[in-house]
Amino acid sequence: MDSNPPNQRDAVKLFARLGYASRGVVYLLVGGLAALAAFGQGGQTEGSRGALESVLTAPFGKVLLGIIALGLVGYAVWRTLQALQDTDHHGSGTKGLAIRGGLLVSAVTHTFLAFFAAKLVVHIGGSSGSGDGSESAASWLMQQPFGRWLVAAVGIALIGAGIAHAIKGWKAKFDRHFSMPAKVQRWAYPVCRFGLAVRGLVFVMVGSFFILAAYQFNPNQAGGTTEVFSTLRGQALGQWLLAFVAVGLFAFGVYSLLTAVYRRINPSL
Repeated sequence: MDSNPPNQRDAVKLFARLGYASRGVVYLLVGGLAALAAFGQGGQTEGSRGALESVLTAPFGKVLLGIIALGLVGYAVWRTLQALQDTDHHGSGTKGLAIRGGLLVSAVTHTFLAFFAAKLVVHIGGSSGSGDGSESAASWLMQQPFGRWLVAAVGIALIGAGIAHAIKGWKAKFDRHFSMPAKVQRWAYPVCRFGLAVRGLVFVMVGSFFILAAYQFNPNQAGGTTEVFSTLRGQALGQWLLAFVAVGLFAFGVYSLLTAVYRRINPSL
């Protein structure tokens, strides 16, 4: 029997759903801006921080950005609960602990993203500079004891998370958490699977950047989504590769919005 007060559980559910929705908006912006850039319709490829900066140009931009920041905090709180309370029953085995560790990393990264959004609202801080802050993170890690190995470990973890995302999409493992009508599933599941697979590919590339940074002992080699876009653009058929990934990240944004609506959320505080 769950002894948590109903209003407390409802608050957690609300924050979790707002968090998934906020993550969805960020990825819709990231994917949309990159797709426009790929086809020469103006703008430039941006990471999640650049996408948040673009919100300021919209009507009521500060209000929207404030809501997104609040949602990202809620998402970070929910990720923390998922990791510590094992709300999705991953268990305490090696695989389960790895997944729960990834949830904690997600909580930290989205907390930083929420603070960045809040700083934009109150005019503190400026351009994102290094895209998603990957270079800054790698630089800080390298200053710690065993710093090079820490950066490499982050890279390996990101690659592992990317592979897990791809498997989750391929096998539609998200189905066990969804309560979605069959008529919605018919169009939504292919979008969700594609979005998860492409986000997994991006994670693998970002993880590779971190491993390269560790190998060369150069934090400037680390990179986030912005650097992934730049790398793709420089390849043969770069425009089409960039467009493919952009559409995939947009699809991941749709997946996140669908998660906000249809995911079963059972907090245990």
